Amino acid sequence: MRPNIIFILSDDHAARAISAYGAGLNQTPNLDRLAKEGIRHDACYVTNSICTPSRAAILTGTHNHVNCVTTLDTHLDNRWPNVAKTLQQNGYKTAIFGKWHLGEGKAHEPAGFDEWAVVPGQGDYWDPAFITAQGRKRIAGYATDIITDMSLDFIGRNSDGEEPFFLMCHHKAPHRNFQPHPKWEHLWESQDLPLPESFNDTYENRAKAAEAAKMRVRSDMNWEDLGLVQPEGPSDVAGELMVDGWWVRKVPELRAGESITVVDAKTGENFTFDDPQAFAEFKYQRYMKRYLRTVQSIDENIGRLLDYLDENGLAENTLVIYSSDQGFFLGEHGWFDKRFMYEESLQMPFLARLPGSIPAGVTSRDICCNVDFAPTFLDYAGVAKPSYMQGCSMRPVLEMQTPNDWEQLAYHRYWMHNDVIHGAWAHYGVRDQRYKLIYWYNEDLGQVGARANGAPPEWELFDCELDPFELTNVADKPEYSEIFKTLLSKLDRKMAEIGDIPRHDSQAILKARQEKAA
Repeated sequence: MRPNIIFILSDDHAARAISAYGAGLNQTPNLDRLAKEGIRHDACYVTNSICTPSRAAILTGTHNHVNCVTTLDTHLDNRWPNVAKTLQQNGYKTAIFGKWHLGEGKAHEPAGFDEWAVVPGQGDYWDPAFITAQGRKRIAGYATDIITDMSLDFIGRNSDGEEPFFLMCHHKAPHRNFQPHPKWEHLWESQDLPLPESFNDTYENRAKAAEAAKMRVRSDMNWEDLGLVQPEGPSDVAGELMVDGWWVRKVPELRAGESITVVDAKTGENFTFDDPQAFAEFKYQRYMKRYLRTVQSIDENIGRLLDYLDENGLAENTLVIYSSDQGFFLGEHGWFDKRFMYEESLQMPFLARLPGSIPAGVTSRDICCNVDFAPTFLDYAGVAKPSYMQGCSMRPVLEMQTPNDWEQLAYHRYWMHNDVIHGAWAHYGVRDQRYKLIYWYNEDLGQVGARANGAPPEWELFDCELDPFELTNVADKPEYSEIFKTLLSKLDRKMAEIGDIPRHDSQAILKARQEKAA
């Protein structure tokens, strides 16, 4: 009997914000239940750490240079084949509810789904609008609850046993700006969360891209992210400026000798600071608590879904997968957001349960990527993988039967070079089970809105076993010269395999390194 498939995707949910991953930040008992009754995957990586390209890779099983969704401004042509179309053609009832973020209008709306209702753009947390095949509608309530309601309604109407169903339940949470449900607003009210070891990173011994990024908690978070206003009120906000047509409303960094007063937008409480580090840590606590409170509703609604499957006799024959569209920085390196190939942004949480197939309570470090999701859905559905898909089914990994020839390698490419808001530079690279090689090619490639930064190309190599926080670039250290050469060869092979065009010349690079060493 072919299983039902429920794929739950959140937005910007870091693995560290799931208690099953052991970071000790929060408690997510329902997500932990998935891990306890199935598998917790610790080496699932995104091929492009930004919302729209990741979703395109998940749906099509292809890398972004193939599906042409490389940035937030490139949308998916819905004439493309995708996993929902294939499952629909093979007898599955299909649906998607929640965040789509692959474009709007007839050319980009969901295709291959019997039912769909998706939020425009990022969507709203409260009283969100939905786009459907019948037009737009607005639904009162909290988005995470509403998306779950839609999913449960679909399951209830399509679980008669005659045809299996494939459901994509795509939450907008916990994307910025964080808006937790009031029931969770008092969590961590009287306690502080631990500061990451690398929060005060100075970005020494790294490529220039790390220091150039505009994703610092201490200087780049918006007033709305932190739930703050100035004493004068929200209409007079310091740090608001027009940059290349964008309004940037950042809470300014406090400098030595200065003081600042900020106001809680909800309670009106005043906070005054004259110490830059204390103000930075205050921002971190505000950020993390609002973020984790928003996550709490995700966990609550996972519980609703799992309980429904139990109560209606569906749990035994339903594959449930939980993931996020990429990782997220929770203060590591002093950052929020994602985009980079550094571990906190690269790693996607991945939990999966299917009784009788996936062993209970196991973990895996075998490397998988989001292009592997679609082939995995098809494998469990008993459908052959189409030739256009570039990923591989994760099924043997999930069932703890990883073949000896499994490719333990993840490829990542971020295309949005030096955007005005985040300042993240374009790069690509590979990660194996110990090392990570990143190439910052520092070209804007003519992208709309992108700006060249004038920096020369740079390589970063990290020994993730000895340096798990990725604080020391060893690309130019003599003792790692052979490792660099090996990782470069892996990068070249992977790019040739998937058909991506390199911006580097390996022969010239190795020759130059040889001459420098001589």
